[in-house]
Amino acid sequence: MATSKSAVIDHTQRDPWSIAQEQFGIAADRLHLDPNMRAILAECQRELTVHFPVRMADGAVKVFTGYRIQHNTTRGPGKGGIRYHPSVTLNEVKALAMWMTWKCAVVGIPYGGAKGGVVCDPKMMSQQQLETLTRRYTTEIALLIGPERDIPAPDVNTNAQTMAWIMDTYSMHQGYTALAVVTGKPLSIGGSEGRNEATARGAVYTIIEAAKHLGMDLEGARVVVQGFGNAGSFSAKLMHELGGKVLAVSDTSGGIFNPKGFDPNKVDAYKRETGSVVGFPGTERVTNAELIELDCDILIPAAIENQIGEHNAPRIKAKIVAEAANGPTSPEADRILFDKDVFLIPDILCNAGGVTVSYFEWVQDLQNLFWREATINARLKEVMVKSFNDVLDMSKKHKVDMRTAAYMVAVHRVAEATLTRGIYP
Repeated sequence: MATSKSAVIDHTQRDPWSIAQEQFGIAADRLHLDPNMRAILAECQRELTVHFPVRMADGAVKVFTGYRIQHNTTRGPGKGGIRYHPSVTLNEVKALAMWMTWKCAVVGIPYGGAKGGVVCDPKMMSQQQLETLTRRYTTEIALLIGPERDIPAPDVNTNAQTMAWIMDTYSMHQGYTALAVVTGKPLSIGGSEGRNEATARGAVYTIIEAAKHLGMDLEGARVVVQGFGNAGSFSAKLMHELGGKVLAVSDTSGGIFNPKGFDPNKVDAYKRETGSVVGFPGTERVTNAELIELDCDILIPAAIENQIGEHNAPRIKAKIVAEAANGPTSPEADRILFDKDVFLIPDILCNAGGVTVSYFEWVQDLQNLFWREATINARLKEVMVKSFNDVLDMSKKHKVDMRTAAYMVAVHRVAEATLTRGIYP
């Protein structure tokens, strides 16, 4: 099964939920947020844990644990991916749900934040077992999801096929086809043009704006990408198209490096053939840890959280760090990078192209009216450029790093919506 992001999780690193709360706290302090509002936004609204049986190939029944978390739905239905991974935890899913709230707010789309996950190793399961697991998990979380309530999407180790199974299962229960219950679906059942490349395309739009701001020429800029799943591979290809020189990429097996650069399209073809980027002709092998510290102009972490911490941030040589992944940088590392004048484009802004085009897909499904890819890309660019400039303006106004600025923009918008709606009853 294709992964949307790929790399190694290092669980010696900090708990994601404590990082998410610290990042929120920094923005809340800067905004002088009312203590009551702070208490509301610091917690998740709903946390569903499910334990469900699945009959395995050998006839044995295995009980899996899954989660669906809604952090905040003040600005609209919950929105967020579902990941399948052996290391999924409740706190990881809570953090990802909170990040989704801020991500949707920072790009101004009418969603709240949600996230889901199942503790499993999809690499050890057949396609039939994955379908059975997905359909049963969908049934368990059906009381929370729906086109007007909470709209899942693909994440780590889930893809368009997974979304098709979720949509079909939900539709069977409802008695009618509910296209808008998930996004990231195949085109044949209400998917959107441009969705596969959306996360990477959005990230590259923000890199273009950052380069303009810094006076950097992208022609010949040296690019390093960690993770060669959906976001990473398309980011590498798009930077290559812009004239960037891709020096290194990696996946779960390790990384490859050539100081003269290489064509990421050929690496992609090689990975499809062999299962990994490692061994691509004309490159030397590097570890994921070494790759982060390579001498480059633009570093794109497109893997998984906890990749840049205080242990390696001092050795990062990139001028721009563009977070195509969720939560790759710790708060300690943020401070180090800011002091080093590294321009960091934070995850909730940089990788919001995926959720933006998911929003476009949802709108198309609700209207039963579908747009051309050129229209989608133009609208995505408009959203990403405006959002980047909103965050940059906040950064300049308050003399803060881009992550704090992005959080300030997002938290202010969610707080304003909460105040406007009032406290029920």
